[in-house]
This record gives sequence, C-alpha cells and structure tokens, in this order.
Amino acid sequence: MTETVVVKVKPGSRKGPLVETDDDGQLTVYVREPAVDGKANTAVIRVLAEHFGISRSHVELASGAGARVKRFRIDR
Repeated sequence: MTETVVVKVKPGSRKGPLVETDDDGQLTVYVREPAVDGKANTAVIRVLAEHFGISRSHVELASGAGARVKRFRIDR
C-alpha cells in the first residue's frame, strides 16, 4: 500500500530529530541537518522511516526537494 504524506520540514533545528503531528494531522519534521546539498532531505527520510517503522528504502521524496513543504511516498 502506497500513501502520500505532506510534511513541513524544519531544517537546522535544535529540537530534532523529531516528528510532531498538528491538530489537523499535518506532520512537522525537525532535523538538525542544514538545508544544504540535500542533507536535510536525507535526514527527513531517515526520521520518517523510523516514525512509520519501515526501512528507508520505502520512503521516497515525491516533490518539494527545495521547499519546506514536501510530499513523500510511503510504501508499507
């Protein structure tokens, strides 16, 4: 089963790595890595894989590589 998840990313955060769910169900992911050379995107994939209890290969960045709001495909 594949689902698409919309995630708000907070790179360079001291809170990270952390996943928070808002009241409306949107995920906010805090990572310590800066938004340089894809480091934050890689960290978000790692954090989402841990959050959903799946391997990193089952998390794929679908859109928003350079944006703070990103879409990920999650294969369960």
